[in-house]
Amino acid sequence: MNALDYVVIALYALMIVVITLWAMRRVGSTRDFFAAGGKMPWWLSGVSHHMSGYSAAVFVAYAAVAYNYGITIYFWWALPIAIAVLIGAWVFAPRWARLRIHLNIESPMEYLATRYNVPTQQVLAWSGVLLKTFDVGAKWAAISVIINVFTGLDPIIGMCISGALSMFYTVMGGLWADACNDFGQFIVQFVAAIVMVVAVAIHLGGAGELFTIWDRLPVNHTQIVQEPYTLGFIAAYLVIYTLSYNGGTWNLAQRFIASPGGREARKAALLSSLLYLVWPLVLFWPMWAAPILYPDISDPSRSYSVMAMELLPNGLIGLVLIAMFTHTLSMTSSDANAITAVVTRDILPVMLPGRFKRGKTSLLAARVTAFLFIITTLVIALNASRFGGVLSLLVIWFGGLVGPISIPMLLGLLPWFKRSGSAAALVSWAIGVGAFFTVKFVLTDASTALTVAAPVLSSLVIYTVMGWVLPSPVRPEIENLLAALSKESDSTSPAKKMSHSQEA
Repeated sequence: MNALDYVVIALYALMIVVITLWAMRRVGSTRDFFAAGGKMPWWLSGVSHHMSGYSAAVFVAYAAVAYNYGITIYFWWALPIAIAVLIGAWVFAPRWARLRIHLNIESPMEYLATRYNVPTQQVLAWSGVLLKTFDVGAKWAAISVIINVFTGLDPIIGMCISGALSMFYTVMGGLWADACNDFGQFIVQFVAAIVMVVAVAIHLGGAGELFTIWDRLPVNHTQIVQEPYTLGFIAAYLVIYTLSYNGGTWNLAQRFIASPGGREARKAALLSSLLYLVWPLVLFWPMWAAPILYPDISDPSRSYSVMAMELLPNGLIGLVLIAMFTHTLSMTSSDANAITAVVTRDILPVMLPGRFKRGKTSLLAARVTAFLFIITTLVIALNASRFGGVLSLLVIWFGGLVGPISIPMLLGLLPWFKRSGSAAALVSWAIGVGAFFTVKFVLTDASTALTVAAPVLSSLVIYTVMGWVLPSPVRPEIENLLAALSKESDSTSPAKKMSHSQEA
């Protein structure tokens, strides 16, 4: 990299500052900070949902999978997400927007106090906060690898720079700053990814050579199913993605909560689904060609970064670095905002009821919480190797534990599971978490597929069966809530009947 690359990076940083200063003017309350006042346009929500769904780990850990295994990465990562979000566009996304309309929620966990009870809400909230802390830490570790390859900066310094920039616009601008920066980052990434594809095509000998790389790659690179990414692994991850990308990952639920209504939330989900179907093909193609251009690379996780450094002219190198960098900023900032919403709206009012009243969280408390969360995740990032590295944190730990937390949260929105009450939620959570640690640490020779499938499937079965075998009484407020969430109309009148406004 030279001065031209650093100028490009500086211009990008300036863009973030300008967008954040604009967003600050739109934040006058926690409703604006956490839910954009319910005024986020569907196209902005859809792009933000897509950008917040993956980090620079795609260009590090997933680049290594693409280098070693080929097209399987698209079929167990991108395609299942596209299918999952498409399902959610009709089942889950509109319900999140209606929750805000009918219950005035700002946090994805807020409605659980009504759907189940406060203890259940607290168990799921605390475990989700802990899980996302490690998940975000893995993403900081991933971006530090990229920054080190491009600039030579010590990984610790790279993490700190990333954290400081994310902290600035998360703490100051809230969800508006997150979403608007996501859109700017998508434009940057779009240009950078096309540039990388063109550069790879030129070095392969022409655009037509992009489609003949499979003849020059090992046979297994065209196999969709291969160890350790078996059919069972792909099926398990389709279930996990359906839960995660439709709200089990809280920052993604926020994009739907911020939509003006159910129809806008549905359109946002459809846009995100389309982007997941098409865009990863552009991102992965250079990674799939990397073994031809660099057959002897020692660390495949650095393959995308090395290609950018060696194949692109100065200026464009900085642009590609920014494109990879922005994914982590997008995801970690939105995660920080979502975690802050849960902590300040759901946890602190229960822990310290004298100081934090339900529905009355201050902007100062929200901003301090976001600051502390980012600091904590940076500490986790410095110790990522203790948990098996970036890929293990992302694929094994998050994939294994997100299901038990998400199942009571997502299925609780649906009338078909209305008889699964707080007991079903807590037992399914406990069984799922227990299954993960049993498979991970007791059955040490278990496959990756079993490690990620056992928790989510056991939790799903327990939650469903307990609703049939030990059904909980359905209180009138739950009946009213589920009926309101199922209506295509976004009328606010049911909210008056339920009278569960968090400001009440």
